Amino acid sequence: MPAEGCSPAPRVVQYGQIFGGNNVAQFKIVTNAAAPFDHELEGLGRSDAEFVPVASDEAAMIAALPAADAVYPVGKVSAAMIAAMTKARVIALGSIGVDYVDIAAATAAGIPVTNVPDTFVEEVADHAMTLLLGSFRRLVEHDRMVRDGRWREGRAHLYQFPRLWGQTLGFVGFGNVARAVALRARPFGVRMLAFDPYVSELSMLPLGVEPAGLHELLAASDFVSMHAPGTPQTGHMMGEAEFRRMKPTSLFINTGRGATVEEAALVTALQQGWIAGAALDVLEVEPPRQDNPLLQMPNVTLTSHVASASSRFDPARKRRVGQELALVLSGRWPMACVNPSVLGQSALRRWQPVATDRGPNS
Repeated sequence: MPAEGCSPAPRVVQYGQIFGGNNVAQFKIVTNAAAPFDHELEGLGRSDAEFVPVASDEAAMIAALPAADAVYPVGKVSAAMIAAMTKARVIALGSIGVDYVDIAAATAAGIPVTNVPDTFVEEVADHAMTLLLGSFRRLVEHDRMVRDGRWREGRAHLYQFPRLWGQTLGFVGFGNVARAVALRARPFGVRMLAFDPYVSELSMLPLGVEPAGLHELLAASDFVSMHAPGTPQTGHMMGEAEFRRMKPTSLFINTGRGATVEEAALVTALQQGWIAGAALDVLEVEPPRQDNPLLQMPNVTLTSHVASASSRFDPARKRRVGQELALVLSGRWPMACVNPSVLGQSALRRWQPVATDRGPNS
């Protein structure tokens, strides 16, 4: 172990060096994530593995990947990178979203891809509810009024809008985060609808949520909260036709993925009054260009893709990455696999029933 006050060498990140065992690790985990890897090692437990840090550019990764028993990437994982993973057993991601990985290529190569789907659900749900309440009560606009000396305008402004109780909230996508938002929204007395072709209607009803078709949901909702994952199938699923179906008094909230929304159509919807406003944590291009019209609209509330952020964000997700790595390197199924069809064809063994509601693989 390095002496107190000394910086560890880049490769002082393996089990043997921490616990005094053999310095030659059995498994190599190639990563372009930033050291130290204390939390990941905690999740790995006593697994005989070491992290091998490499530069983030694609060429450096491709050069290192043939030696990898596992890969812990940050940023894009291309088909060319996956082709270089000649013996990798898993690609372990420290995020919920997997849209930056070529999942089809990984599946064709028989490599499981894991993520952390239930690690910061509560933070994102809190943020979505904050955006809903703040946009509905025009919080940012009223803050500006007070700062500009327009104190007496506030009450007359809010006389234009109904109370929250009795409004309709529609969820596009009803995974872990949307379900957590539903728990928060229910005490506010809103009616709730959800569209998700991959979720059983029976899982919606106990939360007070009614299943609905997408067109029905858009036409009936006073709030549309976007929770669809970023996949080829969901790209631009909210476009001009969808925004035209919404009420002119409705608000659009997105804490999911920017690519699920055709941003030009959203801008037009706001400019033409097809909808009343938007509250967005994610955008199609991040960070946005300074000439993006959304930045100049008073009826748009923006945050910088921070919904999942809290003091537990890094420790929790990194420990979970370590746990997934430990499972696969010990020959067992991971808990959260986004391409589970590869598991049955692998040499990995199923070691316990897998929850399908809130937990991994949901």
